[in-house]
Amino acid sequence: MQITDVDVTDVRFPTSVTKDGSDAMNKDGDYSAVYVTLHTSGTAGAGSGNSAEGRLTGYGLTFTIGRGNDVVALAAEQIAARLVGVDVAAMAADMGGTYRRLTDDSQMRWLGPEKGAVHLALAAVMNAAWDLAGRFVGKPVWRMLADMTPEELVDVADMRYLADALTPDQAVQMLRAQEAGKAARIAQLEATGYPCYTTAAGWLGYSDEKMLRIIGEQAELGFGHVKLKVGGNLEDDLRRCALAREAIGPEGTLMIDANQVWDVPTAIDWITQLEPFGLHWVEEPTSPDDILGHRAIKEGIAPVKVATGEHCHNRVMFKQFLAAGAMDFCQLDAGRLASLNEIVAVLLLAARFDVPVCPHAGGVGLCEMVQHASMLDFVAISGTREGRLTEYVDHLHEHFAHPVRVAGGAYQVTGEPGYNTEMLPASVAEFRFPDGPYWSGRHVG
Repeated sequence: MQITDVDVTDVRFPTSVTKDGSDAMNKDGDYSAVYVTLHTSGTAGAGSGNSAEGRLTGYGLTFTIGRGNDVVALAAEQIAARLVGVDVAAMAADMGGTYRRLTDDSQMRWLGPEKGAVHLALAAVMNAAWDLAGRFVGKPVWRMLADMTPEELVDVADMRYLADALTPDQAVQMLRAQEAGKAARIAQLEATGYPCYTTAAGWLGYSDEKMLRIIGEQAELGFGHVKLKVGGNLEDDLRRCALAREAIGPEGTLMIDANQVWDVPTAIDWITQLEPFGLHWVEEPTSPDDILGHRAIKEGIAPVKVATGEHCHNRVMFKQFLAAGAMDFCQLDAGRLASLNEIVAVLLLAARFDVPVCPHAGGVGLCEMVQHASMLDFVAISGTREGRLTEYVDHLHEHFAHPVRVAGGAYQVTGEPGYNTEMLPASVAEFRFPDGPYWSGRHVG
């Protein structure tokens, strides 16, 4: 069975119309995906997870918020072309080697390296490769990874440039130390799920009434952890945080997210004024590249904690944030890092520095993917869910063949083989940009 063809589609959902996803930095985003489909010459088996009978297929994506999605799609086409002709069984048996093959392109690397549009494109392609590999072996990708030996899992991880913080041998020893309890943790995960928090009520473009209505609806679904977007206007933030705190009660957990809008002194002052509302963390309080700035904010706002990482370009930036003590919570993103190969490296680094991983998932398809990272972390790497929450946003899941399931404020294990990244064909056709029925005939600047 070989990969025979690749399709890359620019898919955009008009979330700017309802202000879903709006924050102080990104006021009118249209949640978008560069959607990669890997076709093969082999027939899908009964346990493959493909939603329709026919050839075994892999699906992957990365996330953007509108304009520029086409740029990432063009890069993904270039990268994915190198998978045509690859044997699927050989690929699934050596996902570390597959990743290294795609990253060993000196001409494409010059456009990054390991950041920006090229890195987003690599994520989309490798996410599709992982989905295909999981379908081929008949396992969800978190379970596929958790079932690997420590040596196999470290071979998957991109450990380049990390040896001053964590060597491959040290990573193997860390994983061996967690081996004994894996079966019990898998059973616990299947019974109770993985805890999550909701951002569904917190978008900055929502009215107070809509925010409070959604907080109530989410509470009925079991969510006791709520995140609000802040940073547009201090008076508005004081009012909204007061309303949210009253709605969730003194025992509820309240987080805020500034989406990079402040400089360091402004962040410290602004957060200090919001601190009386009992904040658990502030997310992205300044430039996502400013490691020293994050550390200064962390020191200046204690006991409020700092969460960051959704815009960290790569594992090397995470190494620096973690080694510098500049983050309290590690918020990796499944569309920005170069798929699970780099995610595993970051999970290992976070465990090495004893920093909880709380993945970012505010975007189309991200919830579907990050549940796998959190489940793998619990089962095989950190061995704990203590202090850990994975983001959940109640938007656009209806466009996926195997969407996440959330109950009681926790991601539930679904068991479908692959990466949960397959979109419904009708959704792809409707929102394909610029010629899908939704977008054709509209002014799209």
